[in-house]
Amino acid sequence: MDKREIRKLLENLEAGRIKVDEVLEKLKGFPYDDLGFVKIDNHRSLRKGFPEVIFSQGKSIEQIKEIVKRMQTSNRVILAMRATEEIYQALKEVSDKVDFYPQARAVVIGEKPETCSAQTVLVVTGGTADIPVAEEAAITAEVMGNKVERLYDVGVAGLHRLLDNREKLFAANVLVVVAGMEGALPSVVGGLVDKPVIAVPTSVGYGASFHGLSALLAMLNSCAPGIAVVNIDNGFGGGYLASMINRINEVKE
Repeated sequence: MDKREIRKLLENLEAGRIKVDEVLEKLKGFPYDDLGFVKIDNHRSLRKGFPEVIFSQGKSIEQIKEIVKRMQTSNRVILAMRATEEIYQALKEVSDKVDFYPQARAVVIGEKPETCSAQTVLVVTGGTADIPVAEEAAITAEVMGNKVERLYDVGVAGLHRLLDNREKLFAANVLVVVAGMEGALPSVVGGLVDKPVIAVPTSVGYGASFHGLSALLAMLNSCAPGIAVVNIDNGFGGGYLASMINRINEVKE
C-alpha cells in the first residue's frame, strides 16, 4: 500500500464511504505480514515507492501463491522474478490479471502501471545471448512506471552497430548496459554519453569468462566515469536502480 492508496483510504473514511473496521482490516498487516515461512514487507512501497518483489527461485509454488494472495490485498501490482511457466499457470488460479514474460522470467500480477516517467531508460546488450538478462532489467523498469527502449546486439565486435545508434544513446536519461564475454561494452558506452550507465555482467562466454566473473571484473575496473556495476546476471537490480535514477526528480504525489 503506497501513500496514494493510504490517502484515498483516509478520504473514504472521512467521507463515510467506508467504516473504521474496514480501514483496520486493510492496515492490520502493517508494517509486515508474518506467514511463518515468509515475512512480507508491506512497508516497502512507502519506503521505496514499489512493493517487495518476489524472488521465485527456491520457493515452492504453494508458497508463491500464498505470498501473492496476501500481497494482493494492499498492492495494485506485484512482480515475481525468476519465474517459470509452471509458476505462471499456478498464479492464474490466484488472479485473473497475470502476465508472463518468458525471456525475462518475470510474472506481473495485477495492473501494469501506465508510464509515469517522461524520460527514457535505454537497455543495451552486447549480444543476443545477453537478451534474457536485459529483458529482466527492461520489464522491471517498465513495471515500475518507466518508459523503456531497447538496443540489442551492438557489442564491441561490431562497434559500427553501436555508433549507428548514437541518437538513441544520447537521448536516454539512464542506460543499462548488459554484456558477457570480456564485458567491454559499458566502458565504450560510458565514454560516449553524459548520463549514468548501469553495467550488468552476464554469465555468457567461453571457459575463461568464468561464468561472468571476467565481465564483472572488467566492468568494475572501467576507466570510463559514471558507471555503476551490479552482480552477474542481475538484470532485476540493474532495472530497479535505473528506475530510481530515472524518476528521482519527479514530484511525489
